[in-house]
Amino acid sequence: MHPLQTLKAFVTVAREGSVSRAAIRLHLTQPAVSLKLKQLQDELELKLFQRKPQGLVLTPDGQALLPVAEKALAALAAFEQSARALHSTLRGRLRIGTIVDPEFIRLGAFLHRLVERAPQLETELRQGMSGSVLEQVRDGRLDVGFFLAPPGVGPGALAPEVAHRELTGFQYYVVAPAGWGPRIGSTRWEDLANMPWIVTPEDSVHHRLLKGVLDPLGVLPRGVAQVDQEACMLDLVRAGVGLSLARDALAMTERQERGLVVLDGVRLPCALSFIWHRDRRGEPLIGEALEALEGVWGHPGA
Repeated sequence: MHPLQTLKAFVTVAREGSVSRAAIRLHLTQPAVSLKLKQLQDELELKLFQRKPQGLVLTPDGQALLPVAEKALAALAAFEQSARALHSTLRGRLRIGTIVDPEFIRLGAFLHRLVERAPQLETELRQGMSGSVLEQVRDGRLDVGFFLAPPGVGPGALAPEVAHRELTGFQYYVVAPAGWGPRIGSTRWEDLANMPWIVTPEDSVHHRLLKGVLDPLGVLPRGVAQVDQEACMLDLVRAGVGLSLARDALAMTERQERGLVVLDGVRLPCALSFIWHRDRRGEPLIGEALEALEGVWGHPGA
């Protein structure tokens, strides 16, 4: 196999019909190009060029070898391009904190976008409550994650060092078991707090939302059961255990399909955000995640 520069000299002289013009194209001296041609012909024991008044022209052997040499150069160029591309290919593991259900946070579309943009990137998903996701992003156990908080609040009040991008807003409704309509005489929060509630741990957005509305009133919800998953909360509501919060779409579906009571006029606004540590914004992993996120959610507000 001949060195790259030798093959380039052969192909360039064949195309130019002149050693001098080929030397200019190759940024070499004329003697250097002539030497490479002589070495190639000596090694192959073939005469590749003959001199004519119009310049150097290929012999039949040279004409036979030219397309093969061109293919070899093209293959070498593709090899070099692939090698260079590997230097810029993002590698590593992106640890993502996920919450609620995958469809709501568009997790499938987000991961698909990531794989398209960075096929060498590995992802590790950790499901949890938004408060625990926030804490793990804060201390570096997670790289990015999803978070729930009232609109415009984000994680700043709990962890100023964590940045966020707000993706979408929605409402939480108060839902009650089927047939409980007559039992709920008032939609005042002071009265609702005295009803039996399915409560959640402090890391849950449900806990933070209820706390935000009940603390100023000096009351606590009368908890009769504590769960940490939204699906379990709805199961207990269906079973007649007590009241709970449910996202707007889920609440409407449960009312239509299961007959659960949705308290009209009692809503708690919330927003879904994507979070990362402020100090890591310039890291390629975080940047790639944010670019993929934008491809799924458009241009969300910061």
